Amino acid sequence: MASRVDRARDRRPVRIAIAGVGNCASSLLQGIEHYRGVPREQQQAWGLTHLDMGGLRPGDVEVVAAFDVDARKIGRPLHEAAFEAPNCTTVIADQIAKSDVLVQMGPVLDGVAPHMADWPAERSFRLADEPPVDVARVLRETDTEILVSYLPVGSQKAVQAYAEACLETGVSLVNCLPVFIVSDPQWGERFRQAGIPCAGDDIKSQVGATILHRQLVRLFAERGVKVERTYQLNTGGNTDFLNMLSRERLASKKVSKTEAVTSQIPYDIGADNVHIGPSDYVPWQRDNKICFLRIEGTGFGGAPIEFEARLSVQDSPNSAGIVIDVIRYVRIARERGLAGPLLPISAYTMKHPPVQMRDVDAAGQIEEFLRKGPGRDDA
Repeated sequence: MASRVDRARDRRPVRIAIAGVGNCASSLLQGIEHYRGVPREQQQAWGLTHLDMGGLRPGDVEVVAAFDVDARKIGRPLHEAAFEAPNCTTVIADQIAKSDVLVQMGPVLDGVAPHMADWPAERSFRLADEPPVDVARVLRETDTEILVSYLPVGSQKAVQAYAEACLETGVSLVNCLPVFIVSDPQWGERFRQAGIPCAGDDIKSQVGATILHRQLVRLFAERGVKVERTYQLNTGGNTDFLNMLSRERLASKKVSKTEAVTSQIPYDIGADNVHIGPSDYVPWQRDNKICFLRIEGTGFGGAPIEFEARLSVQDSPNSAGIVIDVIRYVRIARERGLAGPLLPISAYTMKHPPVQMRDVDAAGQIEEFLRKGPGRDDA
């Protein structure tokens, strides 16, 4: 009988497409390369919650198509475009495997904020003067299984266009930005009816501002302290923060981040007492995201409690280790014939999932799903 290692080697790679070859995509590609060299016999590696997920390792993920709208990336091999300006993420792999995949022009629609052109070339987008390709046709021709959406915040119509291409072709969607597709009941039902599993919306980081904030407010509540007021202020210098200088693009982002935190408080503290969201763009920070947290509460006998913290992370690598889990989970769900929004993995990895859960509960359901193996109809 073949060993688990032998079966893993014989398994077909997870074929993904990437929409948006920015910092997050670059970190994902670098991470795949970084962990590719980990021996199959090794069962744990720092930086990942799962080195092996259902027999799949990071190195089992293969990018077969990529879309962007920046003139400096269109037509470039993926391994070159991943390091092209305005990308500025920390380099965790000196190089990534050479790829025959060329970055193709995706639909623009609302994917680029107008103010992005007003900044120096090394910081902002430079919109390519090319017609978009037929995304559905590319997905079919490349035999893509999963599309990972890394488009900029506020790209409502653009994300919907990619979602339509997924529905047309049977490709699963992993939606990493706060445009509500998977968490929207109508979109979720369309994926369910089409027999396609999906996960979203708005990726959490491994240890980021939102996940830390969630844990802290829950700690206050579980220890009998009433949360009165709280804020989360974030600054950064990547194109994500530059894009979000356009405040009208932030509506869904603020909803996503706010609900991710307030869902952990078992009572309403009032809209005026919570502020969570991006605060400003600081160019020299590059892909370094800095978060300032404050929580004010009332303890025993009405005595006040105040908490403040500062968190500094490399933004894009901080999310890539979570995305690699989602991709593999979705692949397993496809193998088991599941359809529609995948609730535990979305709750654990996304800020605005279809159903909010405590992280510990979602993690437990994920592990149960992985343990029970093929033939399960729950996700």
